[in-house]
Amino acid sequence: MVTKNSVVETHDVESLKESDNISLTDSKLDNGSKGQLIKVAGQLRDRRNDLNQMASERASLRDELNAKTREKVDEAQKHREKRDELNEQVQEHKDKRNELNAEANELFDQVEEMKAELELDEGKNIEELEDEIEQLEFRQQTEVLSSEDERELIEKIEDKREQLQQKKQKVEDSGELDSLKEQAEEVRSEASQHHQKVTELADNAQEHHNQMIEAYREADDIRDEADAMHELFVEAQETADEHHEDFVRVQKRLRELDKQEEQEREDERTEEREAAKEEAEEIYQKFKEGETLDTEDLMKLQKTGLL
Repeated sequence: MVTKNSVVETHDVESLKESDNISLTDSKLDNGSKGQLIKVAGQLRDRRNDLNQMASERASLRDELNAKTREKVDEAQKHREKRDELNEQVQEHKDKRNELNAEANELFDQVEEMKAELELDEGKNIEELEDEIEQLEFRQQTEVLSSEDERELIEKIEDKREQLQQKKQKVEDSGELDSLKEQAEEVRSEASQHHQKVTELADNAQEHHNQMIEAYREADDIRDEADAMHELFVEAQETADEHHEDFVRVQKRLRELDKQEEQEREDERTEEREAAKEEAEEIYQKFKEGETLDTEDLMKLQKTGLL
């Protein structure tokens, strides 16, 4: 959790000092002199302006942090999309690998079955059989045999020829065995290539997953900073608003005092006019009674319109 103090230190934000705030009590507002209130109004205005500037700077920092948060979230989302794309490829190669391994297993089973059927390693080889047949035929051609012995010799030759034919057929069939074995090994090799691709893609997907987690973590940290900065902004703005409200109250009070002073001056002027009129009427009465008026008295009569 990011605290406001850590945000102040990290972003070199000016701390809001309570001692710099201007306090306005009802007593000071109601009983302060005009000069005192003018001074307080100036202090409130200046502090309000400073606080508004502070709030504006904090709002800008907050907006920058929110923008960075969005950038990190976008970055994390891109890693998520790439991870998912790679995982899809992993699954495709896994399916293909499994399919090829199953095919290879089937082919290798066929190879083993064919090996068992051919039994290539059992009995005499072709060269030995051919030599034996040749010797038996030479004996048949060169020796004088009884009918019984010749028949047995002929049967033996036929038996050897049949064995030779079977052996040749097995050798011929073994070519198919080699081809089948080669095919099985090729399929297994292809399966191995897909397995290697699975490993590579899975490692790559894991890397994007890790980067996604890290980007989301950074986004959370920056968002915490932005939230803390917003609290600092609100603190400065609310304090600025309070000073503005007090400034408006002082201005209103000053206007009231101006009206009071104007009214007092108007009252004084009214009293002066009333006194002058009363004096002029007394002078006018003297004039009607035949008394002689001096210049000053005549001017007072003219001023009041009685002459």
